Amino acid sequence: MEAGQKKRRLMGEINVVPYIDVMLVLLIIFMITTPLLTTGVEVDLPQADANAIDTEATENGILTLTIDAAGLYYLSLGDSEEAIDEQTVRLRTAAALRRNPQLPVFVRADKSVPSGDLVYAMVILQAAGAPKVGIMTEPPEEG
Repeated sequence: MEAGQKKRRLMGEINVVPYIDVMLVLLIIFMITTPLLTTGVEVDLPQADANAIDTEATENGILTLTIDAAGLYYLSLGDSEEAIDEQTVRLRTAAALRRNPQLPVFVRADKSVPSGDLVYAMVILQAAGAPKVGIMTEPPEEG
């Protein structure tokens, strides 16, 4: 060895500070985006003791027509935040059912919506090609 060179030692430990920084950034991102994923049209579903939706049958998704308390329609094909008219419901439902004829179709109506309006929405979906239309409810409160 030359007189001016020092022997370098290998460092046997890992600096974890950068990993902690990345983890904290990811935590903040998830904390911000998680509430955004659960937003949608607010409806107060009726309560009924019904069977749960089969998750295996809905792996390809489900088509949901939501009717809020004001009677406005929202279709679950990416436009769930924008109210649409009956004709648009019919056209978008028909297009979705052409792509996937086995797509389960449900109506999610506020409990204040008159039953006649609920039946009319089901007729719109059947006219668009849905062979069966289900109604979504909440399980009854236990207590």
